[in-house]
Amino acid sequence: MMPLRFLQTEFWASFKGEHGWKPYYFKAEGSSYTPIHSQSEIPFDELGSEKLLTVLVRQFSLKVKKFSIAYVPMAPEYPAAEDKLSIQKEFLSSLEAIAKAVKPYLPKNTICVRFDPAVDFASCEERDEWNKKADSICKGINVKRAPVAIQPPDTTILSLDKTEDEILGAMKSKWRYNIRLAAKKDVKVTRHFATDSDFEAAFDQFYALFEQTSKRDGVSFHNKSYYIDLLKRGCPSSEKRPLITLYLAKHEDDYLAGIITLFCPREAVYLYGASGNIKRNLMPAYLLQWTAIQDAKKAGCPVYDFYGMPPAADEKHPMHGLYLFKTGFGGAIVHRPGSYDVKLLSAYNLYIAAERLRAWWHKKALKKLHGR
Repeated sequence: MMPLRFLQTEFWASFKGEHGWKPYYFKAEGSSYTPIHSQSEIPFDELGSEKLLTVLVRQFSLKVKKFSIAYVPMAPEYPAAEDKLSIQKEFLSSLEAIAKAVKPYLPKNTICVRFDPAVDFASCEERDEWNKKADSICKGINVKRAPVAIQPPDTTILSLDKTEDEILGAMKSKWRYNIRLAAKKDVKVTRHFATDSDFEAAFDQFYALFEQTSKRDGVSFHNKSYYIDLLKRGCPSSEKRPLITLYLAKHEDDYLAGIITLFCPREAVYLYGASGNIKRNLMPAYLLQWTAIQDAKKAGCPVYDFYGMPPAADEKHPMHGLYLFKTGFGGAIVHRPGSYDVKLLSAYNLYIAAERLRAWWHKKALKKLHGR
């Protein structure tokens, strides 16, 4: 049985429950979904993606009335098939069926159920063909493509089933050079957990780097309590829960960069990263990632997900450098179709109009920031 993706675990849902979302848990029984209080009601060896479904609900105001949106992150799993298009209609129809099954248990003011279906493509062309056909299929059912994707639709996933030497060998030569350069120049990478005596000081250094990254690159971030809560929940434990680690790269007395990762049975994920403005020539980000990759392999994670990047090597894209950085480690590039909605209320049309406007403004602001 395939383990749950981290976004479908109770660990993540409970964490998001403290930051604006309310989690709902369901047990899949054929085509029906039965609400359960928590995933702990299911034996651990049955905690697979085929048996459980987590739905997150967030309330917001639209004019003078309050509504909610339900969100199903990275689910359902796309059935294995040689030709993804051959089972597409059945799969998209299943989204409508799932939304109908869970609707009675959601708040009455829920506008829609939004899915980030777990469908992986090796190229943008394959993904675009799937979405184009989906647009046609959705005209006959109550499913439509959302104007924005909640989860990053493009990523790089590095398989950890090889030796460290083989993983290094599959990287671009410059990446191997940069990892060795950072080590040679005496850049030190340290691991920090929320239970450590020096955690508060270490986290303050990371957050200061976050603030520098935001000013330099226009990256938005949460307040301190958000990351601290996540790190506290993911401390090393005998319990079967994800491990959250803060890594910091330091040279002499200067903190240069940091990342936060999540390790669980299904995957290792690079969640957040930050870097300073000094000594960037020492390549601390490369050594940070390599250290996390080594740790993920030792922890038994099958893959390391770099989690979010531009869809292609477009030099005009403001995040082109991020694309080059993440793809250089030798992983497989994965493209997903984005979010799909099942409409529950007529207010959905007004919500989508507001969402399109917000997305347009964000894109305009990002272009202005990068002078494009």
